[in-house]
Amino acid sequence: MKKAYIFPGQGSQFPGMAKDLYENNPLAKEMFEKANTILGFRITDIMFSGTEEELKQTKVTQPAIFLHSVILAATLGESFQPDMVAGHSLGEFSALVANKTLSFEDALVLVSKRALAMQKACEAQASTMAAVLGMDDAKVEEICATITDDIVVAANYNCPGQLVISGTTSGVTKACELLKAAGAKRALILPVGGAFHSPCMEPARVELEAAIKATNFKTPICPVYQNVNAKPTIDPIEIQKNLIAQLTAPVRWTQTVQNMTADGATNYVEVGPGKVLQGLVKKISSGVESVSA
Repeated sequence: MKKAYIFPGQGSQFPGMAKDLYENNPLAKEMFEKANTILGFRITDIMFSGTEEELKQTKVTQPAIFLHSVILAATLGESFQPDMVAGHSLGEFSALVANKTLSFEDALVLVSKRALAMQKACEAQASTMAAVLGMDDAKVEEICATITDDIVVAANYNCPGQLVISGTTSGVTKACELLKAAGAKRALILPVGGAFHSPCMEPARVELEAAIKATNFKTPICPVYQNVNAKPTIDPIEIQKNLIAQLTAPVRWTQTVQNMTADGATNYVEVGPGKVLQGLVKKISSGVESVSA
């Protein structure tokens, strides 16, 4: 019987997030104030009192979700005993703090740089993502591969029957039409600012690579199952390499949860805002427990 801690990615933010944590826990308050200093602006003001629109700015969204997740994990104290960890996209950075691969401060700096680099890449090219429902993963991949004059790839393997594609706006639009014609229940363009986890993020990957390589990665206290290959590792060099590749590679969440369950995870604890990952876990692995921290 093993416990897996999982950490959400972009899209889980909401106005007022982590306010109770800040007000009721001295450790949380101290960590949030340290984050305000590191970031150079009071992100807590936006998290606790900002509008949905203000929270949607990438430079705010990613650090906000990261902070909520990591600080909540820190306040769990001795009850936080992970056998394994994983995070969805941005959540992988939270997971790497939770298993002590990265320090809180170093990871926050990387998350902030990642958010700004991704924002820049989004502005450089008209790109988007779309959710494809009710179609086999292999069929979605096959249809995307027929579009050779544009960029469109599988980006998030969220759960069986739910795959997100990513690429140039024209490429994703073409793919949606083909997917619906081939029998997908839905192929719905998402309200996102760009093509995350696709070749469109290459400029951001290059920018982040230098920062990741300059950061100290330690041997973790438990394995992390990484997005790029869905496999467990405790090797700091491999973790670093996979984290660099993550920006342009797909998030293999379905495969990650399948592998964690196969390796003995019976209890999944989602740490951070929202309950998105709990829902996905239940669709991927029946018979496991999935709760909020």
